[in-house]
Amino acid sequence: MMQTTDIMHDISCLPKSQRMLLVEYIIRSIRHEEQPSLEKAAECLCEDYLNDKELTVFTQLDCEDFYETR
Repeated sequence: MMQTTDIMHDISCLPKSQRMLLVEYIIRSIRHEEQPSLEKAAECLCEDYLNDKELTVFTQLDCEDFYETR
């Protein structure tokens, strides 16, 4: 089995385009691992957001125009 230092050395030898592809792959794989926990958290909070109006009070402003003060 390769050690982290071996992998890092091998990566540094790759052309830039292949290293970028590798970075994109790694980021996607990390996000994919986090997704189930985010879905579970959303499911756990669903009832709260459906029943507790204090959590959604600002959604009444969703259709309002926004003007930044300067």
